[in-house]
Amino acid sequence: MSKEIQVRKEELTQLIDRHSSQDGVKDTAIPSLFVIRTSNVTEPIFRVYTPSLCFIAQGTKELLLAQERFEYGPANYLITSMNLPVVGKIIKASPDLPYLSFKLDFTQSQILKVLNDSEFKIASKENAKRAMFVGQIDLSLLDAILRLVRLLDEPNDIPFLAPIYTDEILYRLLQGPYGVALAQIALEGSSTYRVNEAIEQIINNCDKPLRIEELAETASMSISSFHRHFKEVTAMSPIQFQKQLRLQEARRLLLSESADAAEVAFRVGYESASQFSREYSRMFGAPPRADIKQLKERMLIG
Repeated sequence: MSKEIQVRKEELTQLIDRHSSQDGVKDTAIPSLFVIRTSNVTEPIFRVYTPSLCFIAQGTKELLLAQERFEYGPANYLITSMNLPVVGKIIKASPDLPYLSFKLDFTQSQILKVLNDSEFKIASKENAKRAMFVGQIDLSLLDAILRLVRLLDEPNDIPFLAPIYTDEILYRLLQGPYGVALAQIALEGSSTYRVNEAIEQIINNCDKPLRIEELAETASMSISSFHRHFKEVTAMSPIQFQKQLRLQEARRLLLSESADAAEVAFRVGYESASQFSREYSRMFGAPPRADIKQLKERMLIG
């Protein structure tokens, strides 16, 4: 690691530390930017990652996308280019050296704007790529990130400068080794763009039966081609993708409401309470009632 990168990382660590006084995910004055602090290693956390750049200033995190494992820390950045259900856990953190990171959300339209403004020449016929990847941080990207995060100390500059610095970060990412894969999400007609349209359809109709023919039609693909491209992008089949979404939503409902498991199973689209219980246990390691009890106990201890 070069001295220049090390100096910038130290400044970024101090900035995040100062703007995240308590454990958890904290909104900032920049609407798309979040800072995260965690003082201990964690149990697996199930959630849907939105299109975003994540960078860890201190600590290490592990993510599972289906059976694919990603580990990243201060030498890396993580890009998620579309909504993906994942399992994450912080594997290096302590009260003295807490996990410190930030997440910058972005949209297809922002990627497209940077592509158009910078006149990048990227073919839209590229084969679908995985929608999550870990890259190696470099000085130009780190400088752009640091400029954005410094604005938290200059709130009056945020309305004008934050969009400029965000565009610069996306520009640097598009110039990097995963730039082509990131660009595909914004290029109408690319297989990645079309798979993403199908993913949005699954998310918006998660409690309804999955109709592969309709999804393939949405993506303008044959059924076999749709299955192949969908798995390349998400590392799972459409049915597995929907199942993860349903079970994550069921867990959220069980934790936040007093509804019983059978009612929640029906609400998220299951017709069989016993099938729901089996699949819930397989994913979270315990039946619904026992799992929610354990979760609430951990929350009280925390």
